Amino acid sequence: RGVRAENEQLKRQLGELQVQFQQERARAERTRQLERLLGFQQELQVESVAAGVLGAGASPAFRTVTIDRGLGEGIGANMAVIAPTGVVGRVVTPTNHASKVQLLIDRNAAVGGLVERSRAQGVVLGVGEELLRMDYVAATADVKPGDTIVTSGIDGIYPRGFVIGRIEGVDPGNG
Repeated sequence: RGVRAENEQLKRQLGELQVQFQQERARAERTRQLERLLGFQQELQVESVAAGVLGAGASPAFRTVTIDRGLGEGIGANMAVIAPTGVVGRVVTPTNHASKVQLLIDRNAAVGGLVERSRAQGVVLGVGEELLRMDYVAATADVKPGDTIVTSGIDGIYPRGFVIGRIEGVDPGNG
């Protein structure tokens, strides 16, 4: 007779433990992310502030995210936002405790880039989708699929040498 009550109690305990387990997994993942950021921050040769993403912009026309750092932490407009994997974008609207970041994939975003292998230069443009486009590359430039594109530093926003992406295809049609 007491088996049914004990079963219900065990089910409740199991449910509570599953919730606790999910919370611990989320904390562990957040800790791993912070460790990667801290390691990346220590490797940088420029002054930096670690930040987390609070949310993404709702408009597909403007590709933005909001980060949890702002004027109070020394963040200003036109500061570069860089992740361990490469360039993310730039700060466009800092407030006291948060900032809006224009992602590099935004159709109004651009960055000076160069092919790491051949040093060919161009301008990397956001097109509003997941891929970027590199324009104004000399028609005679040595550019191949698989080449890594890095920041040139010429735009005054992004420091030189940070990864933007890799070439997926080359269309020599209009340079």
